[in-house]
Amino acid sequence: MPTPIKRMKLPGPRAKAILAKDSLFMSPSYTRCYPLVVDHASGMRVWDVDGNEFLDFTAGVAVTSTGHCHPDIVAAITDQARKFIHMAGTDFYYAPQSDLAARLAGIAPIKGDKRIFFTNSGAETVEAAFKLARWYKRRPRMLAFLGGFHGRTFGALSLSASKPIQRNGFAPLVPEVTHVPYPHPYHPPIGTSKSTGTECVKFIEDVIFHRSVPPEEVAACIVEPIQGEGGYVVPPDDFWPALKKLLDRHGILLIADEIQSGMGRTGKWFAIEHTGIEPDIICVAKGIASGLPMGAMISKASLHTWKAGAHANTFGGNPVACAAALKTIDLIEGSLMANAAKVGAYLKNRLHQFALQFDIVGDVRGRGLMVGMEIVKDHETREPFPQARDAIVDSAFYHGLLLIGCGESTIRFCPPLTCSTRDVDAALPVLADAIRHAAKVRWVSPKISRARI
Repeated sequence: MPTPIKRMKLPGPRAKAILAKDSLFMSPSYTRCYPLVVDHASGMRVWDVDGNEFLDFTAGVAVTSTGHCHPDIVAAITDQARKFIHMAGTDFYYAPQSDLAARLAGIAPIKGDKRIFFTNSGAETVEAAFKLARWYKRRPRMLAFLGGFHGRTFGALSLSASKPIQRNGFAPLVPEVTHVPYPHPYHPPIGTSKSTGTECVKFIEDVIFHRSVPPEEVAACIVEPIQGEGGYVVPPDDFWPALKKLLDRHGILLIADEIQSGMGRTGKWFAIEHTGIEPDIICVAKGIASGLPMGAMISKASLHTWKAGAHANTFGGNPVACAAALKTIDLIEGSLMANAAKVGAYLKNRLHQFALQFDIVGDVRGRGLMVGMEIVKDHETREPFPQARDAIVDSAFYHGLLLIGCGESTIRFCPPLTCSTRDVDAALPVLADAIRHAAKVRWVSPKISRARI
């Protein structure tokens, strides 16, 4: 397996032609990190249209969970496509959809009977959860967390509080959403004196519920067990029992947004399983079908009191996507979830060594193969250093390593669950060289948009 160490002349001539066409016809709202024009991919490797090879630690932003073009996934897609490609699962019946619903109900950490609503994406899944919570509770309000990202459609965007650019110009959003502090291990949220989980929950109870939001009007609280777009932030253990106790006291549903953290990525099916807390609703997407557009809302069956036609869609539960998802679950259950736990621990340990070696490497956090490395100006102040983070991501790309940022100045590592320790060993020398270069950088020219996915 070649190690990506040689600087490439990127973009190449074929890539430049495609980039020129893209600039004429594609929406400028898209967020691109660097000029990668993909031609084909396999496992952990991606090749661009000029034949350059890259080691992929992004998995298409945590989507290709079984690696690029896994032969079993390709076979499942091909077999189903030969039978039929579409029949609208909210209007007709077919086995792949009910089979997948049964598998998801079996792995979800929710006691008792479960029901599934299929979607095409994470944002659609959040919309479904938002609507179900309001319908069931007959309450108008929602709680969400600062730093959280749940999608860009209007309901999902109303719940998000990650970056102002995502909201700018789209007001008014869905009303009655209140954002509250999310505990960060090193940066206490505004309104709290500490970054402990109990302090953040106390703020909700003593300030939000006491001053502005009647808790009896709140239908649900949506939370990412590990914040994704917000910076791969893992809240402290004391956060979860305090939050669940508060929500239960007021009859508020708990929605776990597992769109990025679910489907084995953290070494368990769902990241919330690390906490011992049971949610009422789980939102799934991204890695569920290893590359095909698919999402699912998994929830307690007792919540589904709505009638036929109350919520539906055309493509959710598409038979080809269901076939891919069923095979994805088989592969994750077979060995990939255990591999994510093992290799993720190895990756975190190696990155912790970087934190000792480089002054600009701050906190290293995450679970399984959902790992974030925060880039800071120095260890003492831990002030975010986004220019250096961007320089590291860019330098890695030009040396054959694909990374992506999140949060204010964090590099996220979300490779396919097939990632091996050899892949980690191949990536880290490139990363180390990029960090050495970025440590000298105090400002980076914004050649391209730095808005992150």
